[in-house]
Formats: sequence, C-alpha cells, structure tokens
Amino acid sequence: MSTDPTHLRALADECVDLVSRQFGHRLDWSPESLSTLDGVCADLIADGPPAEERLDLWWRLIGAYTGEVVVRAYAVEWVAHERSPGAPAVSALGVTGFPFGLAARVLDGEPYKSLASFARALPAIAERATSD
Repeated sequence: MSTDPTHLRALADECVDLVSRQFGHRLDWSPESLSTLDGVCADLIADGPPAEERLDLWWRLIGAYTGEVVVRAYAVEWVAHERSPGAPAVSALGVTGFPFGLAARVLDGEPYKSLASFARALPAIAERATSD
C-alpha cells in the first residue's frame, strides 16, 4: 500500500462515509472519534471475524482513518517502515506508530487493544523518548 497522503486521506474519507451509512455514527477526525471507531470494530467482530474480503476492506479503512487522525492531531506524516512492509506507518513526534498493525489487532479481537488509546499514548511516548 502506498504512503501517498492523498490516497490514504481518500481511504480515511471512505471510512467516515461507511461508518455513517452502516452504523449511523459520525467520525469527526478528532482523537476522541477513535473511541467511536473502537465501538464500530467491536460491532464488526461481535459475531466472529468478518469474511476475509470484508476484513481486508475494514482493515484498510480503519488503519487509514486512525493514521489520518494522528497525522492531523499532531502534524506528523505518513512514512514507509521496514517493520510494516505493505502498510504505511506514521512518524509522530519522533516515534513511529503503526495504525494498520493496530487495526489488524483490534479487528482480530485482541484484548486491551484500542484505536483511541493509540492516539492518546503517542504524545506521552514521544515525551518519554525525548527526555531519555
């Protein structure tokens, strides 16, 4: 998948539209909206994992939206990273985040994984990294 910001924004826009149409929730690009998206993810996997094609679609949309929220909130950028071949990462405040990896884990139902926590934790992680 490309690190082209225009392509990733388009995927994120598609996430906003699909969440609105299918779940009736409004995503407003704020870090707080990721709590809403966490709820959507819980609904998506409530009856077991989605079919592979649907899972891949939601993985792309949720990863792009989560990353784009961080990009907008912290004025960071999309980057390629060797730890995440095929899926862009975000370079945020001197640290690298992996929104697509997190989206996969959330959609897999991994306990204690949260899109909202990812966005809230980045500034604290960055602060700790710069103070060491």
